[in-house]
Amino acid sequence: MTADDKLDAWVDAHFDEEVRFLQELIRVPTPTPPGDNAPHAERTAELLTAFGFDAEKHPVPAAEVQAYGLQSLTNLIVRRPYGKGRTIALNAHGDVVPPGEGWTCDAYGGDIKDGNIYGRASAVSKSDFATFTFAVRALESLGVPLHGGVELHFTYDEEFGGEMGPGWLLRNQLTRPDLLIAAGFSYEVVTAHNGCLQMEVTVHGKMAHAAIPDSGVDALQGAVHILNALYAQNALYKSATSQVKGITHPYLNVGRIEGGTNTNVVPGKVMFKLDRRMIPEEHPAEVEASIRQIIAAAAALCPGITVDIKRLLLARSMRPLPGNQPLVDALQKHGLAVFGEPIPAMGTPLYTDVRLYAEAGIPGVIYGAGPRTVLESHAKRADERLALEDLRRATKVIARTLHELLG
Repeated sequence: MTADDKLDAWVDAHFDEEVRFLQELIRVPTPTPPGDNAPHAERTAELLTAFGFDAEKHPVPAAEVQAYGLQSLTNLIVRRPYGKGRTIALNAHGDVVPPGEGWTCDAYGGDIKDGNIYGRASAVSKSDFATFTFAVRALESLGVPLHGGVELHFTYDEEFGGEMGPGWLLRNQLTRPDLLIAAGFSYEVVTAHNGCLQMEVTVHGKMAHAAIPDSGVDALQGAVHILNALYAQNALYKSATSQVKGITHPYLNVGRIEGGTNTNVVPGKVMFKLDRRMIPEEHPAEVEASIRQIIAAAAALCPGITVDIKRLLLARSMRPLPGNQPLVDALQKHGLAVFGEPIPAMGTPLYTDVRLYAEAGIPGVIYGAGPRTVLESHAKRADERLALEDLRRATKVIARTLHELLG
């Protein structure tokens, strides 16, 4: 048997155990918000200890966490040094969006049906806690000399932008890997992704009785005028196409609106939150300045209206770093062997906290267990699920890749 054959055989022999591990992770809820994620880190560390892995617990100070808008957060690092050579980090995040409505099964049950495992984070990205952990276990089962090392980074701030997850670990110099593989899907190697600017816009008018509306200033009418200007700009974004395969053009979404006090009161304040996705070719500072200018110009046409703008998130795009080619080559090679089809290298319109590693100069890619598209996974929707066969095969691909790069 070749080393690859032995790795595959180990994954197959331990796959039921890997599925049970993932079920245990799904069954500890981590909805963010509110972001009370330290208990999941504790449970994960406990499960890893049973495999002989010492998980370093790095709690982010409570004051920082709460000022950030979360409740508790502990990041984990598992270090597996094998000798001189490069260190490859494997990162997955345990925080997830709340389950929402429409589930036909327990959102935190880890139920298995028709070859799929169901539950919030079954696909994004507690699945890759399992993928990466069992790939490392498979690698070490070979008992052969290895060069370099592996680190598992299990973090809890992807949904809020990553600054308290990978960003916090990197800022505090708790890790400095040479290469990175971050949680992703099985049928493509992602080398670039969009950036994201999120802003909260508060439109101020003057409340008045609906019987005498002229005595007030309607904040909702002002907000509508601003929104129309933003949506008009959104239509123009389609002409700014990216050169990165898998990424199309910039776009803007307004995902939340609230305001007013009652049906018989002229609204004095309306708030909305917008999300502006940036292609890798765009400059974040220029994008933000443009959005602010559009809002200000529209507000100026509404007498009595004033506007406050607060930036909520600025996640820069991930651009390919030249040093990531060994990862791309190995993952594509073993992906073809295991899945029986080419695994393209491309960009994605999503944004992730992987960009923080890239900003620190650490070449990385996104690859893990999952279907061909986010839509198929039901990520951030009801009945999120993962095909168990994709989990099995992705684990083999990661194990083979680690062996090729460290063997």
